[in-house]
Amino acid sequence: MPTSAPSSDGGEPAIGAGGIVAFGDSTTAFRPGAIQQVYSVRLQAALKGADCELPVHNAGRGGNTTRDAKARFERDVLGRRPAIIIIQFGINDSAVDVWRTPPATKPRVAIDQYEANLRWMIAAAREQDAAVILMTTNPLRWTPRLKEVYGRPPYEPDSDTGFDAPLLAKYNDVIRRVAKENQVELVDIRAAMFRHASRPGQSLDALLLDGMHPNDDAHALIAEQLAPVVLKLHRARAE
Repeated sequence: MPTSAPSSDGGEPAIGAGGIVAFGDSTTAFRPGAIQQVYSVRLQAALKGADCELPVHNAGRGGNTTRDAKARFERDVLGRRPAIIIIQFGINDSAVDVWRTPPATKPRVAIDQYEANLRWMIAAAREQDAAVILMTTNPLRWTPRLKEVYGRPPYEPDSDTGFDAPLLAKYNDVIRRVAKENQVELVDIRAAMFRHASRPGQSLDALLLDGMHPNDDAHALIAEQLAPVVLKLHRARAE
């Protein structure tokens, strides 16, 4: 989906062997001018507040699918020899580029290949003795601009969930199943955002920057969900 180029806000600590890598697409990557602090920065602060000095490196890159992720996994993730790898992909994999000429009719990465790519990354991480956390994606919601670009089949522009339910929801089901079958930690960001949105005065729209990317409030929620899981893994490895 349309994304901005990856960049750094310059506030990221150096990382050596034994740190954490947050690996994802534009929902992970730094977004200067749009997001004050992405979840990797907030996670770093939360860990320090819990007397954990593990450095967190952001390896997010806008527009990436799991196919792109596989191609750079060795260089951008394993090459840093992290202790913990946070993996979040799916929005770009599930996207059907109906805005193209002629319109695409299938997702950028088929769901079975998406699953295979996730499993490959887990296996590669384990070969290096790195713990893996899989994260579900944030949900998507229509905006006027997104309806203009994507408002045709297989999407459902007349349904509030019509940008999300037809495809992305199914890819998130794969994330949950792969995490369970591989016995890796799952941080269900999607479920957490739905829970948050169900509270009085809250909504999913209030957590999204543009219908597609998490805003600062959502990045804070993501870090809040991640921190206890990261601390649990870190302490288990230290025993």
